[in-house]
Amino acid sequence: MEKAKEKIPTGERHWYAVHTYSGYEDAVVRYLQQRVDSLSMNDRIFKIVVPKEKRIKIKNGKRRAVEEKIYPGYVLVDMVLTEDTWYVVRNTPRVTGFVGPDSTKPTPLSKEEIDTLMAKMSAGQETTKFRVELQPGEAVKITDGPFKDYDAKVSEVDEEKGKVKVLVPI
Repeated sequence: MEKAKEKIPTGERHWYAVHTYSGYEDAVVRYLQQRVDSLSMNDRIFKIVVPKEKRIKIKNGKRRAVEEKIYPGYVLVDMVLTEDTWYVVRNTPRVTGFVGPDSTKPTPLSKEEIDTLMAKMSAGQETTKFRVELQPGEAVKITDGPFKDYDAKVSEVDEEKGKVKVLVPI
Protein backbone atom coordinates (compact mmCIF):
# COMPACT_ATOMS: atom_id res chain seq x y z
CA MET A 1 0.00 0.00 0.00
CA GLU A 2 1.49 3.35 -1.06
CA LYS A 3 1.33 6.45 1.05
CA ALA A 4 -0.51 9.29 -0.63
CA LYS A 5 1.88 12.20 -1.15
CA GLU A 6 0.54 15.15 0.79
CA LYS A 7 0.43 18.45 -1.04
CA ILE A 8 2.04 21.57 0.32
CA PRO A 9 -0.69 23.86 1.67
CA THR A 10 -1.15 26.98 -0.46
CA GLY A 11 -3.02 30.14 0.23
CA GLU A 12 -2.70 33.71 1.27
CA ARG A 13 0.25 35.94 2.08
CA HIS A 14 1.73 35.12 5.52
CA TRP A 15 4.98 35.33 7.45
CA TYR A 16 6.87 32.06 7.88
CA ALA A 17 9.85 31.22 10.08
CA VAL A 18 12.71 29.47 8.30
CA HIS A 19 15.37 27.57 10.26
CA THR A 20 18.95 28.22 9.11
CA TYR A 21 22.45 27.25 10.16
CA SER A 22 23.28 29.40 13.17
CA GLY A 23 25.48 32.35 12.24
CA TYR A 24 24.44 32.26 8.56
CA GLU A 25 21.19 34.23 8.87
CA ASP A 26 22.43 37.28 6.92
CA ALA A 27 23.95 35.04 4.24
CA VAL A 28 20.62 33.20 3.88
CA VAL A 29 18.86 36.56 3.37
CA ARG A 30 21.34 37.42 0.59
CA TYR A 31 21.09 33.99 -1.07
CA LEU A 32 17.31 33.96 -0.90
CA GLN A 33 17.00 37.52 -2.24
CA GLN A 34 19.27 36.61 -5.17
CA ARG A 35 17.14 33.53 -5.92
CA VAL A 36 13.90 35.53 -5.72
CA ASP A 37 15.30 38.15 -8.12
CA SER A 38 16.76 35.65 -10.59
CA LEU A 39 13.59 33.49 -10.65
CA SER A 40 11.25 36.55 -10.84
CA MET A 41 9.33 35.61 -7.69
CA ASN A 42 9.00 39.16 -6.37
CA ASP A 43 5.22 38.85 -6.75
CA ARG A 44 5.11 35.85 -4.33
CA ILE A 45 8.06 36.33 -1.95
CA PHE A 46 7.92 39.86 -0.60
CA LYS A 47 10.18 40.41 2.42
CA ILE A 48 13.04 38.48 4.02
CA VAL A 49 14.10 39.61 7.51
CA VAL A 50 16.58 38.60 10.21
CA PRO A 51 14.95 39.76 13.48
CA LYS A 52 17.50 42.03 15.22
CA GLU A 53 17.50 44.69 17.92
CA LYS A 54 20.08 47.28 18.92
CA ARG A 55 21.65 46.94 22.36
CA ILE A 56 24.51 48.59 24.20
CA LYS A 57 27.15 46.13 25.41
CA ILE A 58 29.53 47.10 28.17
CA LYS A 59 32.75 45.11 28.10
CA ASN A 60 36.06 46.05 29.68
CA GLY A 61 34.55 49.39 30.72
CA LYS A 62 33.68 50.39 27.15
CA ARG A 63 30.19 50.87 25.75
CA ARG A 64 29.43 49.70 22.23
CA ALA A 65 26.15 49.73 20.31
CA VAL A 66 25.63 46.34 18.64
CA GLU A 67 22.83 44.67 16.72
CA GLU A 68 21.83 41.35 18.30
CA LYS A 69 19.72 38.68 16.68
CA ILE A 70 16.49 38.17 18.58
CA TYR A 71 16.15 34.57 17.36
CA PRO A 72 19.54 33.19 16.29
CA GLY A 73 19.22 30.54 13.59
CA TYR A 74 15.94 31.87 12.16
CA VAL A 75 14.92 34.09 9.25
CA LEU A 76 11.39 35.39 8.63
CA VAL A 77 9.91 35.32 5.13
CA ASP A 78 6.76 37.18 4.02
CA MET A 79 5.34 35.18 1.12
CA VAL A 80 2.43 33.42 -0.54
CA LEU A 81 3.05 29.72 0.02
CA THR A 82 2.92 27.67 -3.18
CA GLU A 83 4.82 24.59 -4.33
CA ASP A 84 7.26 26.87 -6.21
CA THR A 85 7.90 29.31 -3.35
CA TRP A 86 8.27 26.43 -0.86
CA TYR A 87 10.84 24.81 -3.16
CA VAL A 88 12.82 28.06 -3.67
CA VAL A 89 13.04 28.80 0.07
CA ARG A 90 13.61 25.20 1.15
CA ASN A 91 16.45 24.66 -1.34
CA THR A 92 18.32 27.88 -0.55
CA PRO A 93 21.88 27.19 0.70
CA ARG A 94 22.18 27.06 4.54
CA VAL A 95 18.40 26.64 5.03
CA THR A 96 17.47 23.55 7.03
CA GLY A 97 13.70 23.89 6.68
CA PHE A 98 10.50 25.68 7.60
CA VAL A 99 9.19 25.80 11.15
CA GLY A 100 6.13 23.59 11.39
CA PRO A 101 4.93 20.07 12.24
CA ASP A 102 7.02 18.69 9.35
CA SER A 103 9.05 20.20 6.53
CA THR A 104 6.17 19.99 4.01
CA LYS A 105 3.65 21.83 6.23
CA PRO A 106 5.05 25.21 7.26
CA THR A 107 3.09 26.95 9.99
CA PRO A 108 2.43 30.66 9.34
CA LEU A 109 3.18 33.06 12.19
CA SER A 110 0.19 34.82 13.72
CA LYS A 111 -0.42 38.52 13.11
CA GLU A 112 0.09 39.21 16.83
CA GLU A 113 3.52 37.52 16.80
CA ILE A 114 4.65 39.52 13.77
CA ASP A 115 3.29 42.82 15.14
CA THR A 116 5.07 42.25 18.47
CA LEU A 117 8.33 41.32 16.74
CA MET A 118 8.24 44.26 14.33
CA ALA A 119 7.50 46.64 17.23
CA LYS A 120 10.46 45.20 19.14
CA MET A 121 12.72 45.64 16.11
CA SER A 122 11.61 49.23 15.41
CA ALA A 123 11.77 50.17 19.11
CA GLY A 124 15.39 49.04 19.06
CA GLN A 125 16.10 51.67 16.41
CA GLU A 126 14.90 54.50 18.68
CA THR A 127 16.03 53.37 22.13
CA THR A 128 18.96 51.06 22.53
CA LYS A 129 19.04 48.73 25.50
CA PHE A 130 22.06 48.07 27.63
CA ARG A 131 23.61 44.64 27.70
CA VAL A 132 25.56 44.09 30.93
CA GLU A 133 27.38 40.77 31.01
CA LEU A 134 27.49 40.47 34.80
CA GLN A 135 25.41 38.40 37.22
CA PRO A 136 24.57 39.07 40.90
CA GLY A 137 27.16 37.39 43.12
CA GLU A 138 29.95 37.73 40.54
CA ALA A 139 33.31 39.12 41.74
CA VAL A 140 34.58 42.26 39.99
CA LYS A 141 37.49 44.68 40.34
CA ILE A 142 36.70 48.40 40.43
CA THR A 143 38.77 50.24 37.81
CA ASP A 144 37.86 53.89 38.42
CA GLY A 145 36.75 56.29 41.15
CA PRO A 146 37.47 56.49 44.87
CA PHE A 147 37.37 52.68 45.28
CA LYS A 148 39.82 52.03 42.41
CA ASP A 149 41.61 48.62 42.65
CA TYR A 150 39.14 47.31 45.27
CA ASP A 151 37.52 43.92 44.81
CA ALA A 152 33.71 43.94 44.98
CA LYS A 153 30.74 41.63 44.55
CA VAL A 154 27.83 42.43 42.20
CA SER A 155 24.56 42.76 44.13
CA GLU A 156 22.19 44.14 41.45
CA VAL A 157 22.18 44.58 37.68
CA ASP A 158 19.88 47.21 36.13
CA GLU A 159 20.03 46.54 32.37
CA GLU A 160 17.49 49.26 31.60
CA LYS A 161 19.76 52.01 32.95
CA GLY A 162 23.03 50.19 32.27
CA LYS A 163 24.06 50.28 35.94
CA VAL A 164 25.52 47.73 38.32
CA LYS A 165 25.36 47.96 42.13
CA VAL A 166 28.32 46.37 43.90
CA LEU A 167 29.20 45.65 47.53
CA VAL A 168 32.71 46.72 48.59
CA PRO A 169 34.18 45.18 51.77
CA ILE A 170 36.06 47.79 53.80
